[in-house]
Amino acid sequence: MIEVGSRVRRQPPPPRVVFEALTNPDRDPARPWLQLRDDEVPPRILEAEEPALVVWSSIWRKLPDARIRFDLSAHGLETNLRWTLLAPEPLSDEAFVGHLRKRMNRLINADLRFTFGQ
Repeated sequence: MIEVGSRVRRQPPPPRVVFEALTNPDRDPARPWLQLRDDEVPPRILEAEEPALVVWSSIWRKLPDARIRFDLSAHGLETNLRWTLLAPEPLSDEAFVGHLRKRMNRLINADLRFTFGQ
């Protein structure tokens, strides 16, 4: 697998809470964060090692063999969360790659983060 994009940012809760949100994104119907678009599908959990690692299947219909890896580490009472988008082969369409990166950043560093009150 080839890294297509990656970003790390701090999330306010501890790793176990972020881990739970990633492995069960529909856990709190009052605060949904994984709101998929028409060209996306719900991810499957391919690997999980609490509280440090979660690997999702692709959420994109156009890129079904991609993987999304989340690495979590404690930073005081908060979590450093890195998402890494992995593709089975190099992607030549830079606009599409930019879309994928922007979408992941929005889902994780905005939508998920906002459910934690930030």
